[in-house]
Amino acid sequence: MTKETKDSLVKGTLILTVAALVARFLGVFQRIPLVHLLHEGGMGSYSIAFNLYSILLVVATAGIPSALSKMVSEKYAIGRPAEAERIYRAAIWFAIVAGVLMTAILYAFAPIYAERISHGGPDATLATRAIAPAMLFFPLIAIMRGYFQGRQNMMPNGVSQVVEQVFRLITSIGLAFILLNISLGWGVAGASFGGVMGGIAALAVMLYYALKLRRRDAQTLKMPLAAAEQTAAAGSQAAAQPMARYSDIYRSLLKLSIPIVIFSVTVTLVYAIDTSIIIPLLEGSIGRSEALGLVGIIGGRAQSLAGIPIILAIALSQSVVPIISAAYSRKDLKQVGHQTTRVLQLSILSGLPAVLVIAIAARPLDFFMFGYEDTAYGMSHGPYMIALLTLGAMFQIVMQTSGAVLMGMGRMKPLMLHVGIGIAVKLAGSFLLAPSLGIYGIIVSTGLCFIAMSWLNLRALRAEVKFTILGRRFIGLFVTILVMAVLGFAVEWLTHTYVQPTSWYRLNEGINAVLVCGFTAALYPLLLMATRVVTKDDVKNFPAPVQKLIAKAGRILKRS
Repeated sequence: MTKETKDSLVKGTLILTVAALVARFLGVFQRIPLVHLLHEGGMGSYSIAFNLYSILLVVATAGIPSALSKMVSEKYAIGRPAEAERIYRAAIWFAIVAGVLMTAILYAFAPIYAERISHGGPDATLATRAIAPAMLFFPLIAIMRGYFQGRQNMMPNGVSQVVEQVFRLITSIGLAFILLNISLGWGVAGASFGGVMGGIAALAVMLYYALKLRRRDAQTLKMPLAAAEQTAAAGSQAAAQPMARYSDIYRSLLKLSIPIVIFSVTVTLVYAIDTSIIIPLLEGSIGRSEALGLVGIIGGRAQSLAGIPIILAIALSQSVVPIISAAYSRKDLKQVGHQTTRVLQLSILSGLPAVLVIAIAARPLDFFMFGYEDTAYGMSHGPYMIALLTLGAMFQIVMQTSGAVLMGMGRMKPLMLHVGIGIAVKLAGSFLLAPSLGIYGIIVSTGLCFIAMSWLNLRALRAEVKFTILGRRFIGLFVTILVMAVLGFAVEWLTHTYVQPTSWYRLNEGINAVLVCGFTAALYPLLLMATRVVTKDDVKNFPAPVQKLIAKAGRILKRS
């Protein structure tokens, strides 16, 4: 891999990482006023609609952009831009048709899923139908993002993600506030319709960048793209190749994308299963109202916060996957093993602190961000649900990272099998544990799903290459986790008990959250250095900002 390619890869990863972090935090921030407007019952209906929409969105968009990116970059690399543009146009038509079909399916299937399967009631049906038109836009947006990725231009993708979330946030909150004057169901539908407005805004951004790129291409190539395609098709018979038919293009796109879709939909599907089965499994023991409230807590609070730790970890791992793919194609298994070790270490060590910080500070974070005015039931369960689901995100990080490595090696069949086994574990665990453990049995089964898939992925990797994650240093990591948990929960108890400087509980909880999160986050690098989990050789492989942070932690540790 050339230095220019590496620089482009790092720059692209940085752009997408920052955009994903901003978008995630905007998404979490959006839930805060919605929780207060819609309360737990309304958030339950909203979560049922949003998770079903998310599944169909992944199915319609997840694999095609990655496959399109690969095909477009290959065509431009060998000097065939006209073929790349033809592939792009074919993908655009696919996106339009897929968007129309998915919108119709989501609208028609809404009452069956929302009322008969999830037991969410008419409000969930209305919310699902309100978000259905978003499917018209997002397949097209995804195709355009894949094209720009293939052109090694990540800026449009990052900007569109942020703009989408900004418009979603503003319109969701605004429409929910206005339409609540009609009824709770209409308020929930207004919040859902914010996704449509976000899609329109994101599409506008992508169209702007597409027109900008087209003008630049026209100046660079000195001819319109249509003329370039005619020239390529009518070139000399000795050198020119016939343009691929749309049917061949679609066959290639689907062949590459279907395994990616199956893997990408895993987390979304697991979260949708959670919001779909809570009411059927628990309403008999706690009542429908409380069960719907739990759906609101897990979908509106827990899943949002549990999704934060994985962002940076996955972005870091993605930067090395192309290197693994290239090394595997050269049969350089030693390099594959080295990079597999590196990417797993990076993802675990970067994801673990976020997992621990959110889990330890779950109570002040929950009460500060979402409050506890709704019900005593929600107040007593919310922090524990957030903490437990976030702890399971650690295994989600390992599952996603190891799965990405398997994808880089082209090992798609075992990966798809592991997804099927993981979903089976999730379903079986939920039905077996829910009668005795209630909502916590359902959350534990989510963690068991990610654990099973992680173990299967790692076993498949070991059959291909030799690698180590931490080896004997795992003992030091265990000590780090144990010390962080003991000291972190001690600080959380102290702040909750004694740090109440104002008469407004939300401000007190915010101060407590800052103190607990700051303490545990600062403790993490110090403990890594003290337990020798991170060595100087490891630090050299970390990104520059992380190297500086660990170096400062090392100097502090020496002075102490």
